[in-house]
Amino acid sequence: MAQETILQHWIFSQFVLPFLLMFFVVFAVLEKTKVLGDKKQINALVSFVIGLIFVGAAYQRGMTTNLILFLTVAVIVIFVLYVLIGFAFQGEIKIPEKSSVKVAIVVVAIIAVIIATLWAAGIQWQGVSDTFNFLFDSGWSGGFWTNAVFVLIIAIALAVVLWTGSKVKG
Repeated sequence: MAQETILQHWIFSQFVLPFLLMFFVVFAVLEKTKVLGDKKQINALVSFVIGLIFVGAAYQRGMTTNLILFLTVAVIVIFVLYVLIGFAFQGEIKIPEKSSVKVAIVVVAIIAVIIATLWAAGIQWQGVSDTFNFLFDSGWSGGFWTNAVFVLIIAIALAVVLWTGSKVKG
């Protein structure tokens, strides 16, 4: 059996880390906005009290923990995406200022944050759950999604080749 470390202990993960997170976030916001003035002692005291109240509220602490898990996975996915884009375009990708690509990225990010918040809050809709079960847990779904992803990858590769080929000729 694996031995538990201090970082895995429930006191550390359920109380110390959430307290520190809330304390530093609130302190940074108070320092940046100067809502309570320029005194760091007042900002620190208010942040300390809010952090203690936050640790005492189990539901909010659990929701924040779930959102942190989502944020961690999202940061890793974005990092891998940046690495892959860097390899594909040799670090020279330029997106115009007023581009539909930026709008699409913002829309996807907003949808992801909304879904993550609903998931972290424990909100589930039976219709959505039934739809996902039908699409991904049926007997036919494994082969279908494998083929769909394969066709999508081929279509994207073809589009990239045709798009970059037309720019080279022109």
